[in-house]
Amino acid sequence: MSSEDPFGGLFGDPDELRKRMAEFAEQMQGAQRVAWADNAIKLAVDMTVAGLQRMNLQGNAEQQSRDLLQAMRLMFPEAVILVREAREGFGTS
Repeated sequence: MSSEDPFGGLFGDPDELRKRMAEFAEQMQGAQRVAWADNAIKLAVDMTVAGLQRMNLQGNAEQQSRDLLQAMRLMFPEAVILVREAREGFGTS
């Protein structure tokens, strides 16, 4: 048994094993970034939908449309911030 390889060659070349473990760790980090981005985007959509559903729309279709537009002007920037952060997290290496 070599002093360099405590497992006696059981896993092959130790440098190759380290390289593959590093690649695996990078893949897992990438998967975590994708999952976080997906969750942030879903949260942005859910927040927007929940906010619109809580509205008590009254009046004719034109007034309701104006009320929805006004609400979206308030909610949309928050959703955009979440999506932007998700994309930045996704694009980071």
